Amino acid sequence: MVHSSDRPSAGPPPRLGVHVTDDGADVAVLAPHAEAVELCLLDPDPSAPTGWAERRVPLAGPDLGVFSARVPGLRAGQRYGLRAHGPWDPEAGLRYNPAKLLVDPYATGLAGEVGHGPATYGHVVDDALRGDPYGPADPRDSVAQVPHGVVVDRRPGHRGAGDGVDPTANRPYTPWGDTVVYEAHVRGLTLRHPDLPPHLRGTYAALGHPAVVGHLRALGVTALELLPVHASSSEPHLVGKGLTNYWGYSTLGFFAPHAPYATAAARAAGPAAVLDELRGAVHALHEAGIEVLLDVVCNHTCEGGLTGQHLSLRGLDSAVYYLHDGGHPAALADVTGTGNTLDFRRPEVIRLALDSLRYWALEVGVDGFRFDLAVTLGRGHGGFDPDHPFLVAAATDPVLHGLKLIAEPWDVGPGGWRTGQFPPPFAEWNDKFRNSVRSFWLADPARAAHGLPEHRVRDLATRLAGSVDLFGHTDPPLVRGPQASVNYVTAHDGFTLADLVAYEHKHNEANGEQNRDGSDDNRSWNHGVEGRVGPDSVASDIVPLRRRSLRNLLATLLLAAGTPMITAGDEMGRTQRGNNNAYCQDSDVSWVSWDLAPWRRDLLATTRHLTALRHAHPALRSTRFFTGRAGSGTRPDLTWFDPSGVVFTHERWHDGDLRTLQMLRATADDTVLVVVNGSLDPVDVVLADDRPTLWELAWDSTWEHPDEARTAAVDGALHLESGTRVVVEPLSLRVYVA
Repeated sequence: MVHSSDRPSAGPPPRLGVHVTDDGADVAVLAPHAEAVELCLLDPDPSAPTGWAERRVPLAGPDLGVFSARVPGLRAGQRYGLRAHGPWDPEAGLRYNPAKLLVDPYATGLAGEVGHGPATYGHVVDDALRGDPYGPADPRDSVAQVPHGVVVDRRPGHRGAGDGVDPTANRPYTPWGDTVVYEAHVRGLTLRHPDLPPHLRGTYAALGHPAVVGHLRALGVTALELLPVHASSSEPHLVGKGLTNYWGYSTLGFFAPHAPYATAAARAAGPAAVLDELRGAVHALHEAGIEVLLDVVCNHTCEGGLTGQHLSLRGLDSAVYYLHDGGHPAALADVTGTGNTLDFRRPEVIRLALDSLRYWALEVGVDGFRFDLAVTLGRGHGGFDPDHPFLVAAATDPVLHGLKLIAEPWDVGPGGWRTGQFPPPFAEWNDKFRNSVRSFWLADPARAAHGLPEHRVRDLATRLAGSVDLFGHTDPPLVRGPQASVNYVTAHDGFTLADLVAYEHKHNEANGEQNRDGSDDNRSWNHGVEGRVGPDSVASDIVPLRRRSLRNLLATLLLAAGTPMITAGDEMGRTQRGNNNAYCQDSDVSWVSWDLAPWRRDLLATTRHLTALRHAHPALRSTRFFTGRAGSGTRPDLTWFDPSGVVFTHERWHDGDLRTLQMLRATADDTVLVVVNGSLDPVDVVLADDRPTLWELAWDSTWEHPDEARTAAVDGALHLESGTRVVVEPLSLRVYVA
């Protein structure tokens, strides 16, 4: 029999979670409205009705809402859960049901998966999972249908294979101005990689393998941003269709790595080995100079809406953890589109999120975080507040200092679009960049092909120059710089780059929602034929134009001021066959294909060439917003010229027929000229500058492969003086360096 002892009156307050000591473990859990909480120690027992033997240890409290105990003899590897006692009063937002085993929110290891039977619900449901959420509590024990926490000894000298390595010691700390982000899914990136041993494919370990690291380095990537690796669970409606939440935006545990991404050997060895595998991958990426960013879902959990499952926070204190609408009977307020929203008006919720971030930063060594639906994290009683306590705390926390913080600056609640409104040091996903670039290169030409008007060039110019209209409004002004704009054309959510040029309509039938899911605002262009065009098709002549459009999109992304983000596989022409919401597609729809046709190899070479250009030229990596003014003996940092080589006037910016421009960016010792022709016709362009300059053609989007520069050199087109008239092909982009 395991007994607990009350926490001594002297000493610091308990740390939430389970922390191993020399003679046992300290246990603490926050459940302010509960009347009692029990720690349940679990061991397999085939003779027990549930299959589990359970030893219950009462926790003392509550002390400021915390129940805690010192438990002698509790050791690493022990499975455990929690049972919370209190009123079952759903109309008041209180849902205590001790028949339900609860996952410790601070568990650093989890074993098992969420079942989807009626026993996982706090209220009574039938076999079809239908029931009244305000009805009586369900008496069935859920111990056999929910994951169990596993005690992990985090003390130095007790962590296993990764012990002795400080996961923060070899952080690259890449400056924002040099950062190129690569967004990837752990499983999807590596599952089909032919140079990986089969037992590593689709795992954490694969991320640190030389084959993957080598690809990222050759691509010029400095930061690998991983889709969620927090323990997650699929929604019941997906399970009922035989699908899963592949992306993982359905958090169950904020401290535990998602075990299915570990190798079979690590899973068999237990959660400590899973953690060590992830830590090892981070260490290997750091050794290669690559940072690791985590996409974290702090805004909601996998417990769903009012009728959802009873797994963790709902049973510990639904009234505290979840945002309610203030009515009676109590109903959840949903600004995330998932059925529930964590209540960031509550200090307890802010503490949970910050503790989680610190854990991943210190224990795993990650270099930053991308916050899913970050507006939710800044919502106070009056709506979004850039001075919200969570945002201030994250920006000033000493553990998080110097790490990269990236906001997805919207949610689905009132006033949910807040791009450009997060405080420093946050960077933000720039959806206006995405929309402007897609419109200029794809949607506008599609309209022009049908005789319809197009957008002016000024919006694209604003995005190329770092989106000062969005990110320049600070105190003092302009302090954030263009690197605060995380520029992207694609992300995990939406069409891939290759699908943007091949589909004008989403094709999400495989998701089982009658193609109703996913965005209808894609701003794509199929160039005349929907979907794949084979080499023997009568429409095969559009394929080269599609490939040129891909190169235009990539070049605009990688040459614009700001922080570029590439979506995994886009550099190789990955397709999802028109699915623009593949969140539930754990299949070849989502997995990166490494079987490269010649055109895909050419695209990869092009992407590498463009990132190398960016790296080689400081003028393409400005960390300050442009002023248009010249320093002593230097050019202006940014000058815009029209096709005739004349500086843009105010009236010229408003010329609705103009689709060609020249952007000259300069530092004290580096000058780059980018020529953009977004029209459907060739355009005569006078290479611009305000002084005699010998321009070298560094790249042209009409080139299928960067090696075509050699042909241009033979033709005498590689080195030209300013003032030279050149013909720029329709829908193309050139880069000249001085």
